[in-house]
Amino acid sequence: MADAEVRNENTGSKDFIRKIVEEDLASGKHTDIQTRFPPEPNGYLHIGHAKSICLNFGIAQEYGGKCNLRFDDTNPSKEEDEYVEAIQEDIEWLGFHWDKKFFASDYFDQLYEWAVQLIKDGKAYVCDQTGEEISQMRGDLTRPGVESPDRNRSVEENLDLFTRMKNGEFPDGSRTLRAKIDMASPNINMRDPVMYRILRATHHRTGDKWCIYPMYDFTHGQCDSIEKITHSICTLEFENHRPLYNWFCQNLGIYNPRQIEFARLNLTGTVMSKRLLLKLVNSGSVRGWDDPRMPTICGIRRRGYTPEAIRKFCRTIGVSKVDSCVDMALLEFHVREHLNAVAPRVMAVLRPLKVTITNWEPGKVDYLDAVNNPERPEDGTRQIPFSGELFIERDDFMEEPPKKFFRLAPGKEVRLRWGYFIKCEEVVKDANGNIIELKCTYDPETRGGQAPDGRKVKGTIHWVSAAHAVNAEVRLFPEPLLVKDEETGMADFNPRSEEVLTECKLEPALANVEPGYRCQFERLGYFCCDKDSIPGKPVFNSTVTLKDTWAKEQKKN
Repeated sequence: MADAEVRNENTGSKDFIRKIVEEDLASGKHTDIQTRFPPEPNGYLHIGHAKSICLNFGIAQEYGGKCNLRFDDTNPSKEEDEYVEAIQEDIEWLGFHWDKKFFASDYFDQLYEWAVQLIKDGKAYVCDQTGEEISQMRGDLTRPGVESPDRNRSVEENLDLFTRMKNGEFPDGSRTLRAKIDMASPNINMRDPVMYRILRATHHRTGDKWCIYPMYDFTHGQCDSIEKITHSICTLEFENHRPLYNWFCQNLGIYNPRQIEFARLNLTGTVMSKRLLLKLVNSGSVRGWDDPRMPTICGIRRRGYTPEAIRKFCRTIGVSKVDSCVDMALLEFHVREHLNAVAPRVMAVLRPLKVTITNWEPGKVDYLDAVNNPERPEDGTRQIPFSGELFIERDDFMEEPPKKFFRLAPGKEVRLRWGYFIKCEEVVKDANGNIIELKCTYDPETRGGQAPDGRKVKGTIHWVSAAHAVNAEVRLFPEPLLVKDEETGMADFNPRSEEVLTECKLEPALANVEPGYRCQFERLGYFCCDKDSIPGKPVFNSTVTLKDTWAKEQKKN
């Protein structure tokens, strides 16, 4: 999608971040806006990241500014090029384009020099305490921290030790470089935070050049400063880190961007922990990071969600300072709304039951006109074959129906979508009493679904011609991917999160559609062709049902 198209979507009331941006522009504090999206390449992006992507890129677009993509790659033990490539693909799929691409590792040399500067200024020192000892002596909200016995080392000793740390003379974890701030600060983040740790791990870009790596808090603000970020937009958990962000910039005497925090996106019934998602991938519980059940952006893309729907969802939920949990039904509402407008309609039978039209001329094939999308007349019509043997949904027949069952039953008449009226004359069962076939008659005067004599038929069902049907696999997702274990209270894999139907029948137009093709299976929901498809044997994923639970809840309220 062109940038102009995305920009035109960004309308509506202004959130508090946009108001800050407008005030800064109006006051002359900034003449140009520069934002950035700074993911760590240690996993795949999830739907929660979409909010931050839309916010950072959206603000830059709206105010004629620029947005950088910067990978905060300071933890080589968890970061990979695979994640770098996936993140870029996700951002572009959402419809955004970065101005420049950077890596925190681009600035490792500069960060090291700044660390040396703080040591020379008496504002950083090498500490020999273990991570556990540092944590224990940091104190808590009710008691101050205890100073490290190494806090008052001389500048010369600290410079020597830090150089030797860089040169690889000490084992991993044996020493750290800490900022000398205030061990009694009410903000625990200001209690002599660690700036560098010793870590021998091959970096995905710098290889084995470094065996010390900067911590996030010593990296993020300085990277923003180098790139002249005007508004550093972060999620709310970084609010308590802002004083440290400012302290580093101010004590280094460098440009100090403004950090602004907003509440992250939480969705009901969804867990977005990278640790837990990685566990699902590594255990083989899912088909990879892009499994359609996963809350990753590549997963929801594979499921059939559209970037337009996600962007509109992010605009709808807005930006605030208060943590909240958004109903998953609202996201599904926007997906359904967009697909309703653009997705073609087709017919598919997921649990087939054979129907034989006994008064149909043997070998005859009729071709019926079907509307591709009633919301888009310009999409026209297609022809679908009709023959003497059909498949209907097993649930569309009941041998002993209740009073308000308006679908097919013995002696009852039903309308076939785009076709004819048929009447069930006989039910065929196997030796075990299972229904295997229905013998029906059709009324040739009802082609197109209307009876010349004016008789009314309440039920309309979908169908597929047996001789022309495409065999397909359809994957349904009836329950959430994760459920809470009753004993531990922890989220765990839900084996009932997927149902695979392997004997589905589709109309012939779907034989060779490309992966990513989205459509509505009439009366069933919206579906997307999966990458596991092979020519003549497509695989479809359920995207979202036709039932709109969000609109229903809104009416109640």
